[in-house]
Amino acid sequence: MLSGKEKRYLRSLANTVDPVVQVGKASVNESVLFSLNEALDARELVKVKVLKNCLDEVKDVAQELADQSKAELVQVIGRNVVLYRPNPEKPMIKLPKE
Repeated sequence: MLSGKEKRYLRSLANTVDPVVQVGKASVNESVLFSLNEALDARELVKVKVLKNCLDEVKDVAQELADQSKAELVQVIGRNVVLYRPNPEKPMIKLPKE
């Protein structure tokens, strides 16, 4: 579980990141989860765009993506979702201490 200070730091980093994964009409499926897991392994901090043709609520999609990928949900703003999962072997993002 991330603290408020850690989430604030991750949100500031995500500000400059472009969406890497898109969720469309098919909602959360295996190909989306595969792409998300690959991106999380490579980057640790990923922004996901939920397209307008997705019929599910953005918050529901965000929570499902976080649960399925075992990532932390950092932020939902508009149709963008920010997820964070540290790389256990080579962490790239150093979170601030309390």
